[in-house]
Amino acid sequence: MADNTLPVMAEIAAYAERRLGLPTEFIDQIPWQQREERFDRGEIQVCWICGVPYVQKADQPDPQIELLAAPVMRGDRYQNRPIYFSDVVVQRESPFQRFMDLRGTRWAYNEPRSHSGYFLTRYHLAMLEESRGFFGSVVESGAHQTSLQQVLSGEVDASAIDSTVLEHALREDPSLQRQIRIIDTLGPSPSPPWLVSMAVPTSIRTRLRSLLVQMADDPEGEEILARGSLARFVLVGDRDYDPIRHMQQIAAAVSLAGPTS
Repeated sequence: MADNTLPVMAEIAAYAERRLGLPTEFIDQIPWQQREERFDRGEIQVCWICGVPYVQKADQPDPQIELLAAPVMRGDRYQNRPIYFSDVVVQRESPFQRFMDLRGTRWAYNEPRSHSGYFLTRYHLAMLEESRGFFGSVVESGAHQTSLQQVLSGEVDASAIDSTVLEHALREDPSLQRQIRIIDTLGPSPSPPWLVSMAVPTSIRTRLRSLLVQMADDPEGEEILARGSLARFVLVGDRDYDPIRHMQQIAAAVSLAGPTS
């Protein structure tokens, strides 16, 4: 997940330690790629992960992971459901008014295993019957926050930003509202889930799941969720992520730009 989720994840880890009486360590000192590798090796037991790597792991033979819960974000657009969006952002003074105006422009995406920043854009292009060369050039920024900065600096013309990341950035710096425009919104998509390793005893997995789902009913838990703009956690099943599988399959036939980009 994006770096702006780190504070609330740290608070939830500390909350779990207090409520469950289990020694808990929150790991944020290494890049997310290394954290994911450690999760895959069983060295990290719980993680919050994008839907694309979740379905990739879940679809392996004998997956050693289990869904814990998924977040419901605050705000009317989330309809009290575990969903999120990708907001297509441009500079406020740019001439672009809708997604189709971006043909031939400079586009940034965060990284190639991101649903909100990469696969969903390719799926959207497929729905528009655009299979190749829509953008003039494409760059991989490494993070949604970096993509947003590249739009602001004029390095690129547009990018699809995870709605939760963008909303956090706007809360942190309201002046951004005067610098950008959202010209389209892609989605909704299933919320990135929280996962737990099957190596964790069943009783602890059950307690963790209950803790997350009941956080919003506890005043301390609700305060923590509110600081991360989360309304609550809800139970989800593997079938809830079939839309991501479907969009991945369709997106596979689409390239964001031509062969020379």
